[in-house]
Amino acid sequence: MTVALEIISPERLLLARPVDMVVIPGTEGDLGILPGHSRLITSLRGGMIDLYENDAVVDRYFVSGGFAEVTEERCTVLADAIMKLAELDAQDAADELARAEADYREVDEADASAYRAASDRLITAQAKVDTLAERS
Repeated sequence: MTVALEIISPERLLLARPVDMVVIPGTEGDLGILPGHSRLITSLRGGMIDLYENDAVVDRYFVSGGFAEVTEERCTVLADAIMKLAELDAQDAADELARAEADYREVDEADASAYRAASDRLITAQAKVDTLAERS
């Protein structure tokens, strides 16, 4: 039995294929989605989406955030931005983290929307750097 996985970016349907399991980075923690999973909708934080077949990771994508809808047979990821792990560049990630840290330090905490946006960018940038450090 498999889970029908769809990953959709703002530009296009990136992926539609069955997988044995998918692990997604929910805002409350990583979620392993198997066939028969309970229905849920969750927001995503910056992190890795791992696709499993035969108990092994066969593909990895970095998602900057978004949402996922899960049913008993399907997992649909609506990604803010997504790229294959191999497309991440360590220097770009480090530069992005430095910019995000600077923006976060300068944001007006009284502006809840700006504070949330700066915090989200910082979390995503740190997740990219951490992901690349794990890969090394």
